[in-house]
Amino acid sequence: MFFILSKLLYFLLSPESWLVLVLLASFLAKGSQLRKRLRIAALLIGLAFSNPWLYRTANKWWQPDRTILPANAQYSAGILLGGLSMYDKSDTGYFGNNADRFIQTVNLYHSMQIKKIVISGGSGNLLLQEPAETDFLYKELLRNGIPKEDILVESKSRNTYENAVLSKRLLDSLQIPGPYIIVTSAQHMPRAIQVFRKAGYQQPLPYPCDYKVIDTRFNLNDLIIPDITYISDWKYLIKEMVGLVVYRLTGKA
Repeated sequence: MFFILSKLLYFLLSPESWLVLVLLASFLAKGSQLRKRLRIAALLIGLAFSNPWLYRTANKWWQPDRTILPANAQYSAGILLGGLSMYDKSDTGYFGNNADRFIQTVNLYHSMQIKKIVISGGSGNLLLQEPAETDFLYKELLRNGIPKEDILVESKSRNTYENAVLSKRLLDSLQIPGPYIIVTSAQHMPRAIQVFRKAGYQQPLPYPCDYKVIDTRFNLNDLIIPDITYISDWKYLIKEMVGLVVYRLTGKA
């Protein structure tokens, strides 16, 4: 039930959805004054969430700083969270926009800073049956020179909470103690690291990557020229912010 409700909440948190719903309401409204107010509201939503400066500022505040590991540091395992790949209708896997998670995990292994790689992620698709994401990631790790004996697979989780709980169950069953590194997107890390701590991991080290916004020089165009692509991008950030609150309220973070 939590999984289904989270998908519904994700739809309701999207500024795209707000814009469509407000515009639809403006066409259905009977009073001219109400129609006018709704259309003004739609305009304000569009302007606010298409503003590059506002989006970049919110993201830079939310994303944690990079983690710089000491040169001689070594960790028992790096836990790679799913959500970085997809399948087509023929069940062929492809990397998505978050593939930097995979790249950084492979780099950590080849630099001998992690001994094992845990890949965690089943299928997050609510309606369609598709292979677990770990099926694809396992094959790609092998192709990138990771020995199969150093790859641990957790293929049942559908969300961050299940990533944490099921990965811990796997590591405990194999008697692989910490310390562990958690590898996920910088935007996702504030929620993920709190969930892992709540699940009983002792001082898991956050290793954020896949930064959506980096600290570049100020550009006046970002402040005054709208970019409608940001309306879609906002939903991922809002999902993480609200998701952290929901996870705390439900005892998962």
